[in-house]
Amino acid sequence: MPRAKGERKLEILKALAHMLEAPRWERITTAALAERLSVSEAALYRHFASKAQMYEGLIDFIESSVFSLANRIADDEPDGRRQADKLLEMLLAFAEKNPGMVRVMTGDALVGEHERLQARMNQFFDRFEATLKQALRLAASQHGAAEADAAGAKPDAARAAVLLRYAIGCLHQYAKSGFARKPTESFAAQRPYLAA
Repeated sequence: MPRAKGERKLEILKALAHMLEAPRWERITTAALAERLSVSEAALYRHFASKAQMYEGLIDFIESSVFSLANRIADDEPDGRRQADKLLEMLLAFAEKNPGMVRVMTGDALVGEHERLQARMNQFFDRFEATLKQALRLAASQHGAAEADAAGAKPDAARAAVLLRYAIGCLHQYAKSGFARKPTESFAAQRPYLAA
């Protein structure tokens, strides 16, 4: 029975993501990916014009997964503080379930690839920070927060930046530990300090 049109593309992306999960990860070549799939490199290029396009496919998966979950959290959780908390926990849980994607999110897998890929991941984190900021603005309106701190910065913007940097640090630690130090393991203990 012939494969559905997108089925082989999905197989290629899954294999790439699985290769990125190796604790002792090395840069992946199209030759190694083709060998893993038992196809020729030419077969890969029938589905993707370049390796960069394969990574774009993984970034598409990251964006659609994370932001569809973020939208669900925003719809289901009316309290802004709990929204921000759940958003952060969701990002860490997504990373834990998808270790290969962490290599893309941290930029490790994108070193030496087209710079637009890293720019896309930067945009992803900017968008996630904006989502956190929106939840924290809602929290400020619900719980009565000060308009601005002494430096004139909005507290929700500064706090969103801190939460994002915490999450990025957790992702880096997870990748650098060979996926041994799970991002959600100490989140419950650290949560009160993040909420302060």
